[in-house]
Amino acid sequence: MPPLTWLYVPGDRPGTVAKARDCGADVLVVDLEDAVAGDRKEYALHATADLLADPAPGPPVHVRVNALDGPLAEREIRTLAGLPGLAGLRLPKGQHPAEVRRAAAWADGGSRAAGPALYALLESALGIEHAYAIATAHPTLRGLALGEADLRAELGVRDEAGLAWPRSRAVVAARAAGLAAPPQSVHPDVRDTEGLARSCAQGRDLGFWGRAAIHPRQLPVIEAAYLPSAAEIEAAHQIVGAAAAEEGALALPDGRFVDAAVVAGARRVLALAARAGVASR
Repeated sequence: MPPLTWLYVPGDRPGTVAKARDCGADVLVVDLEDAVAGDRKEYALHATADLLADPAPGPPVHVRVNALDGPLAEREIRTLAGLPGLAGLRLPKGQHPAEVRRAAAWADGGSRAAGPALYALLESALGIEHAYAIATAHPTLRGLALGEADLRAELGVRDEAGLAWPRSRAVVAARAAGLAAPPQSVHPDVRDTEGLARSCAQGRDLGFWGRAAIHPRQLPVIEAAYLPSAAEIEAAHQIVGAAAAEEGALALPDGRFVDAAVVAGARRVLALAARAGVASR
């Protein structure tokens, strides 16, 4: 199963990064971009390089570098790509597949070995338009995600309805490219756990998988929203049991129609429940 929670931590706060390893996130994302002031970028890069050169136990560590069309990204990628503690690079403000290929070239340094996994963040109208081309731009591109703050600003979106199509576009592009479903963008109000839970439920309905967080208190809310409920697990058991007893399409006693796609979905629910240690019986 792909990661469920991604926790962003500022790259210029190595003490905070060290503490975040024990917060329970599936992936720790060290941020060199928005979370770091301009006069702290150099320090953040060196601190992150030191962290990744001598990795400690904990979740995989990804790094969000600065914009690929700016002056910092190439050096950041070349500095970090070969370090043993780096699991992935998150590429912000992606707009063209050529940017992904350029980042991949910086990451492999001209060697024959594949570089680290790359993840493209779609944060503009042009990035959304090119979503599938970006998703298929390079073999080391392993995922898409949205950067909704920048996207909202560019589109002039005032409520959630205005983001429905870009969100679905990102999900469809990722799945069409054979990638995992993308995680949701961050929920910016760390105190609004009820709003976060509602938003996660909506994201799950749209086909997202998991979510990025900016504070550890958001992690259990995201997990609870994306893990299957007891009712979902029970329904999945019924479907899988019925399919085992009778081949082909069938109808359950309550009238639900079951075919191969429904059975596959039920098996995914049970696999996720097993991984998370969730039980219904």
